[in-house]
Amino acid sequence: MLPSDIPLQNASNLRDLGGWPTADGRRVRRGLVFRAPALVNLTPPDEAEVARLGLRSICDLRGVRERANAPVHVPGADNLSMPIEPSVGASLRDILRTGQASGHVSPDEMLDLLADAYRAYALQSFAQYRALFARLLAPDGLPLLMHCSAGKDRTGFGSALLLTALGVCWDNVAEDYLATNRFWRRETASMFDLPPALKDVLLGAHEALLRAAFDAAAQAYGSIDAYLEQAIGLDRAARDALVGRLVG
Repeated sequence: MLPSDIPLQNASNLRDLGGWPTADGRRVRRGLVFRAPALVNLTPPDEAEVARLGLRSICDLRGVRERANAPVHVPGADNLSMPIEPSVGASLRDILRTGQASGHVSPDEMLDLLADAYRAYALQSFAQYRALFARLLAPDGLPLLMHCSAGKDRTGFGSALLLTALGVCWDNVAEDYLATNRFWRRETASMFDLPPALKDVLLGAHEALLRAAFDAAAQAYGSIDAYLEQAIGLDRAARDALVGRLVG
């Protein structure tokens, strides 16, 4: 059954992006690209499980302070910083301050805030995703793991871009993205002092957010294919090379 996770004791939501069918009837190869949260505080059995992946590249999408506060180290892998600073925090404080004054903050307001962050991933952080795709194409880049803090938002958008570039249909791209709701144990939930309804929105994966990012990219560039070419650097030759490496 797709998708499936790689169980760890002290982390959750580590997954192989392989196995998904592509439009031409083939499948994304397994064992080459993984998505994850920040792999910190791992137990020795966890470390052994991660070591079995044979990773050569770790693409860290966390912001500078996030990375410094919780370093990730996987022996044998190049650890590459591709920082996308979390943009929700200050806006969230503003919304909560306004809500406290009025006595109400709605889940819809929270979802709108998150949608703005997703649009920013597409339109303001494309250089970081471009670097990610360049590493996917590097001769010594694979196997590769991409991660942020929870493996949900910044990693979710990057994973969705990759699966789309490989020819995976939207329904399966969305299914992979939404699987975070099944696999992530919300290890960071205690960091947020929020009412339960707002915490559920903040810590959940919502297809509307992924759609907001893709719609923003398509509107700005004319289509997702044009976005992948112009913003992410996947011209026809690069995209064919990516498919050649990752689809079989």
